[in-house]
Amino acid sequence: MAMKKFINDPANLTKELLEGLALCYKGKVKLVGEKIVVRATPKDEGKVAIVTLGGAGHEPALSGFVGEGMLDASVVGDIFAAPGAPKLLEALRMFKREAGIVLVTLNHAGDRMSASKALRDAQKEGIKVCEIVTHEDISAGIDIDPEEKRGLAGCIPLYKVIGAAAEAGKTLEEVVEIGERFNRQMATLAVAMTGCTHPQNGGTIAVLPDDEMEIGMGQHGEAGGGRSKILTADETASRMIAPLMQATGVKAGDTALLIINGVGATTLMEMLVVYRKAAQLLAEKGINVTPGACGEYLTVQEMAGFQMILCKLDADHQEYLKARARTPYWTA
Repeated sequence: MAMKKFINDPANLTKELLEGLALCYKGKVKLVGEKIVVRATPKDEGKVAIVTLGGAGHEPALSGFVGEGMLDASVVGDIFAAPGAPKLLEALRMFKREAGIVLVTLNHAGDRMSASKALRDAQKEGIKVCEIVTHEDISAGIDIDPEEKRGLAGCIPLYKVIGAAAEAGKTLEEVVEIGERFNRQMATLAVAMTGCTHPQNGGTIAVLPDDEMEIGMGQHGEAGGGRSKILTADETASRMIAPLMQATGVKAGDTALLIINGVGATTLMEMLVVYRKAAQLLAEKGINVTPGACGEYLTVQEMAGFQMILCKLDADHQEYLKARARTPYWTA
């Protein structure tokens, strides 16, 4: 398939996009070891470091959230592919410290495989590191084993919460507890109207008829099982927010964070219309909706659709979400 993309040699795509990120935001991030993005100004070594990993092609995720108040490092794989364990271990060695490291891994087979190997090797070397695995996608069912749930864009607010906790000087054990509690109270559903192409080879990833959409499609085009005729913005928001409320357990009197993450080809206009209806439905149930987010945080090339993320917030989570952050694509 012919592609209309501004790229050079496809083999150099990941390398060049990371060079561009570092040049564009050189006061915030820098590139080391070719595929490791780190803070331009390192955090005090007395504080817990936050590291993540994942494939390129989802920009601004994940490297766009490296910086003060969020990630210390992002280890990048090729397009839609996890980085290898040796590259992740290289990053963990860089951040070896008495305070320890939290590694955030999205629940995808390649990411988990690399993380498991790197963690074993790091621990053998005396590197103090704990892992948080995000698995908030509820498309396969609310009550299924978390190991069967994919990690989607919910990793972004998680980075914000635990990044702020680390900046505040919380211990490794405290940061993990804060993050796991947030993780348990978060749920995501995705909807797609079109698939995307692989930017290195032009291969089509998922095909949907012109008059259909699919609720539950994964961020690499994985099937979600919720295919239907295209619904209006309000109908789509209503269909998605109900199971998200059930999954998070949010109820009247609670405070919640609502995020609409565009995955590439859906306009901000559409996302704001969807956000409006979802926020109204939450308010009707007596739920306090904090200032949220609506935009592109984790994309899938030119896929049309969005991910709706709902998080039930404890009091400390609310404070961490408001704390200062200085990254290329999230500031507060």
